[in-house]
Amino acid sequence: MPPPPPPPPSRRDAQASGAASKEENVYIPAFISKKPFYAKEDTGDDGTDYLEHQRIQKKERDDALSKSKWYDRGKKAGPAATKFRKGACENCGAMTHKVKDCLQRPRAKGARWTGRDIQADEIVQEVELGWDAKRDRWNGFDPKEFKAVVDDYNQIEELRRQMQAQKAAETGQEVEDGDKYAEESDMSRHQPTSTRQLRMREDTAKYLLNLDLDSAKYDPKTRAMVDAGAISGDKASERYAEEGFLRGSGDAAEFEKAQKYAWEAQENTGDTTQHLQANPTAGEFYRKKAKEEEERKRAEKEKLLREKYGGSDSTSLISAEALKAIAVTESEQFVEYDESGLIKGAPRSAANSKYAEDVFINNHTSVWGSWWHNFKWGYACCHAVINNSYCTGEEGRRAWEEAERQRTGVSLIEDGRAESEDAAVPAGEAANGKAEDSGDAPKVIAPKRTREEMMGGVSEAELDEYRRKRTAANDPMAKFLGKDELVQE
Repeated sequence: MPPPPPPPPSRRDAQASGAASKEENVYIPAFISKKPFYAKEDTGDDGTDYLEHQRIQKKERDDALSKSKWYDRGKKAGPAATKFRKGACENCGAMTHKVKDCLQRPRAKGARWTGRDIQADEIVQEVELGWDAKRDRWNGFDPKEFKAVVDDYNQIEELRRQMQAQKAAETGQEVEDGDKYAEESDMSRHQPTSTRQLRMREDTAKYLLNLDLDSAKYDPKTRAMVDAGAISGDKASERYAEEGFLRGSGDAAEFEKAQKYAWEAQENTGDTTQHLQANPTAGEFYRKKAKEEEERKRAEKEKLLREKYGGSDSTSLISAEALKAIAVTESEQFVEYDESGLIKGAPRSAANSKYAEDVFINNHTSVWGSWWHNFKWGYACCHAVINNSYCTGEEGRRAWEEAERQRTGVSLIEDGRAESEDAAVPAGEAANGKAEDSGDAPKVIAPKRTREEMMGGVSEAELDEYRRKRTAANDPMAKFLGKDELVQE
């Protein structure tokens, strides 16, 4: 049995192969059939299409943006390690980052010391971005993240519907749900609450009234005169001021008030029934009603104030003379202030301290810090250097003075002087008789040296005096010193 015939080629394959294997058409102009210098060279294959440079080419892009590659955020590689590895993050134990780059919560004791809860390593990918991918502001954006914004919006819409349903149940009126985008839609039934800065077509342009350069200044951006054209002697400014006065007086002022009330009612309550042009009667009725309510509240408040502070009759009202006396009037008295904000030449009072002053405790007659000695604060009444101690009065001062004398050595000097004086009194009395007989003056005993003199050392003069007055043991005449007796041979 012969084999079945091969399937016929498809029409698409036939067209592609035919386009590539076509012979060169001589009727095609050279500027079309000729390849440019930057086109790819032929490989020598006969099946190559000679018009390939004229056909639609598929641009090959090798960057990560064309291949839809991006970082796998939060993806971790495999299971986590069971013990800490050298060089890993000391906080979580992962090998792909250090402790300063760790995104885990800082632990009191990291995985390096505890060896617990070691996190798996993150997948680190090297994504090389092209020129377009680097400058794509939406590169790496996940559309799933926008779902949170949509959910928040849906929750707000649900709350708004609930509030509308509650309001409809309270008022008994059906609330329409078609104006939720009224502020953003130009086709809304709400009236615009902004005045247009365009002039009326019947008015003459203000900058054409007076073309003098010194006339009122016209601002083309706001299409209005600067400072309302306030220039004296200028006809343009006078006419502009006159037109402004006419527009702001009479029924025009009432019209502006009614328009303002309708806008405020729309913005505060969302009620569009008080439209000034569509329903002027309702707007005027509600505005008059609101004005009467405001007047009634003002009268009630005034009545309460009169009942509380008096003045219900005309006799208790403050007279005009009293008001003039209370009011602040102008004065010609010149006052000059210094850089600190005080009046120059005025007597300055001592500033009050936030601490309690002149408070005597524990029987003291002076405050703590009223006495200073040897880098210590204390009480001047008893010379005590311990804060909040009980006062000892004059006895404490005497005790402190005695302690200071003992500390500095003054008491030792005074005791030495007193002892020397006591010893010198009887010796002087016994020598008086002998002195009277001999006619010589009494011998004075030198006092003891002070502590400062002993600590200061021995001077050269004292050393020479000692050498002259000392007695040598081997001196044969030393035993006769101080004696006036004759020696018999």
